[in-house]
Amino acid sequence: MITMDTDIKKQFFGIVLLLIAIAILSVLPMYVKDADPVIDEIEEIATAQIEEIEAVDPFSEITIVAKSAYVYDLLKEEVLYAKNEEIQMPLASVTKLMTALVANELVPEYNTVVISHDAISQEGDSGFYMNEKWRVKDLIDYMLISSSNDGARALASVASAFSTTTLPTDGVTRSDQFVDRMNARAIELGLVQTYFLNESGLDINGSTAGAYGSSRDMAILLGYVVDNYPHLLEATKYENLSVESLQDLSHSVLNTNVAVARIPGLIGSKTGYTELAGGNLVIAFDAGIGHPIVVSVLGSTIEDRFIDIDNLVWATIEQFGQIQN
Repeated sequence: MITMDTDIKKQFFGIVLLLIAIAILSVLPMYVKDADPVIDEIEEIATAQIEEIEAVDPFSEITIVAKSAYVYDLLKEEVLYAKNEEIQMPLASVTKLMTALVANELVPEYNTVVISHDAISQEGDSGFYMNEKWRVKDLIDYMLISSSNDGARALASVASAFSTTTLPTDGVTRSDQFVDRMNARAIELGLVQTYFLNESGLDINGSTAGAYGSSRDMAILLGYVVDNYPHLLEATKYENLSVESLQDLSHSVLNTNVAVARIPGLIGSKTGYTELAGGNLVIAFDAGIGHPIVVSVLGSTIEDRFIDIDNLVWATIEQFGQIQN
């Protein structure tokens, strides 16, 4: 026995009705005087049916590799697409969105951060020098666009001093105190699946990630930043960044989001990748003037996260085109 899902049935019967309407239109004038009003009404019904048939949900026709994804309309407060959006997954460097938010809320942007040996010893080489001095805002920009683990640790160590007057005790570091504030902020924002073990999102070992959360939570987090601190995302719109530290040492870096140039109306983004997390990417873009959309994918691959985002962005744009038409 052949079965059809609801959408296919609806389209099938719509086509049948449309064919019947065309047949009636072709013979009606032969049997009915002054048939024009009736013909006009049938044509209106047929036209509406054609538009309904054509208006296929663009999200239903895409396939993504990501294990979890979420598309949210910030203006209308409406979910456009969801796939396993509440599953708790490793965040990798998407964590640094919260690092940037908390550092920005705790430390004035004109304050100075000194790069310590502890910061430089983090995984990866960001090109920093020992005791190099940075403005907080410049270091946040550099951390987000390059996904710098050194920068995340430097910000965490300095910002924690602004969040508490309690000095670190044995076994507790300034970084630990900062992570406590990150977790408190997650609770305040309603990120129910999110918690942090470090400020960078780096895997702690082969079975434990540095942070966990859902694609929905990350969309909420990025949406909060877009609404309240859009300047934090400014640097992430560009393919590269050149910045000087307070000692006039020049640093140039490429954006870890290689898809920035092909996302229309990009507001900001953050990548993430570790062995445990796979490929993560969260972006915000304008689907129209003043109409921000947030797209979050978790658990893709290092390459496919960009393709997943492309597919979701263009499905959103296509859906908006149908609404406007």
